[in-house]
Amino acid sequence: MTIKFAAAAAAIFLACTAQAPAAHAEKTLDISNYELTFEDNFDSLDVSPWGPDTQWIAHTPWNGDFGIARFANPEDGFPFTTDDGVLRIEARKDNLGRWRTGLLASVNPEFEGFKQQYGYFEISTKLPEGKGFWPAFWLIARDERYSLEIDVIEHYGSKPDRYSITVHERYPFAAEKNQMTHHYVDIEPGELYEDFHTFGVDITKETLDFYFDRERVWSVDTPENHTKPLAVLLNLALGGASQPDASTPSPSYMHVDYVRVWKRREES
Repeated sequence: MTIKFAAAAAAIFLACTAQAPAAHAEKTLDISNYELTFEDNFDSLDVSPWGPDTQWIAHTPWNGDFGIARFANPEDGFPFTTDDGVLRIEARKDNLGRWRTGLLASVNPEFEGFKQQYGYFEISTKLPEGKGFWPAFWLIARDERYSLEIDVIEHYGSKPDRYSITVHERYPFAAEKNQMTHHYVDIEPGELYEDFHTFGVDITKETLDFYFDRERVWSVDTPENHTKPLAVLLNLALGGASQPDASTPSPSYMHVDYVRVWKRREES
């Protein structure tokens, strides 16, 4: 997400590229030839600050926070609650006016946990309305030579008529190779706040095909450095390109119906 490696992003120039898509997937996604490999329907929540033995951790697997809100360790009733199969991630100000909120990652700092290289990754979510909110669903792969980040959705509360998709390629020892490929998806103003919608990416060796409510909205070539499995992250951040102000409601909530991942049967 634009940047989860926030300090690095400020220091490194990312070359933006406009790619013509390779062979398109079908406009409407058909997952009849896929099998489910990961599913959380949030009937309950298995989370801890750093793992190692829980399905989720409550921080990024590397070095903590980004944006202007601190990602809180889970405690009774905050920042995560589940009710009737829906996860609620809460953002609110503390007594000193500082924002606290929640993030979930499917791997721990040793990158142990759920990760997968190819397949279809999807979230069903309803987002909060208000300036400064920065909810996201994103994937990350890392090793000592590079990192790949796929932002399936980032939404800035100051732009209620769109959300963004971004693919980041970062090379710690060859910064001149860094790239960021970016796309905006236009929506009806307020549409993402009124009901649940699905956001997904179908990853193959050739293309990344992005979907909104199972309809394809963008495709790009799969980066050459995609050689490692991807972990899953979701969060309700604040800041980035959209700063909160006095009108930003506290508390506010990101609701998540499910997170699911599939793999094509021939890739099993």
